[in-house]
Amino acid sequence: MVDILLVEDHKELAQLIATFLKRAGYLVEIVESGEQALKFLEVNTAKLILLDVMLPGMDGFGFCAALRQKRNTPVIILSAKVDKEDKMNGFAQGADDYVEKPVDMDILLARISALMRRNYDLKKDSMLIYSGAVSIDKDAKQAFFHGKEIQLTVKEYELLLLLVQNPGKTLRKEYLFDQIWGADSFSENQTLTVHIKMLRDKIEEEPKSPKRIKTIWGVGYKYEEN
Repeated sequence: MVDILLVEDHKELAQLIATFLKRAGYLVEIVESGEQALKFLEVNTAKLILLDVMLPGMDGFGFCAALRQKRNTPVIILSAKVDKEDKMNGFAQGADDYVEKPVDMDILLARISALMRRNYDLKKDSMLIYSGAVSIDKDAKQAFFHGKEIQLTVKEYELLLLLVQNPGKTLRKEYLFDQIWGADSFSENQTLTVHIKMLRDKIEEEPKSPKRIKTIWGVGYKYEEN
């Protein structure tokens, strides 16, 4: 997952905006067309989209309409087309905000921060967890990898949730086993090893060389956000 997907065909402007956003702590991906953006979102997720209107091929309004058929990702339109009709069209297609070009970066950062806060900070302590390429909807008890749902058993889901909620911490095998199966469970500790392997098969690009669920030999496991 990236924080911001920037859809802008003007390369110099895109790099300038991206530089400011990265300095503000955001992870940014740049694409140059609506078609590229839709393709990116087929296998990735973004917390927010910055969208130019004047794009080659599909324009920003068309992209926004196509996006809204599948996702509710927050969208800020960036455009020099600032008359009332254009703005109304942008909002009608599902945009959340409209920022005029030339872009005042301080204003843009404030708008991004406000939209992120409304859409994510209010949910931080509730039902949505974002952790690199992994995201979890606690309400629906669903997990996603690169935006695609992964099928998990109940115990796999509980184990993944526990790991994701403790990034960077080494969790002892005994602690993990007790939390998921219970201290009085008749299951064997080998059950934990089997479930770790099954999780790796589902959230690691190379399960035999894991970069998310790491083994701390003789101790337990550590989850790293990637």
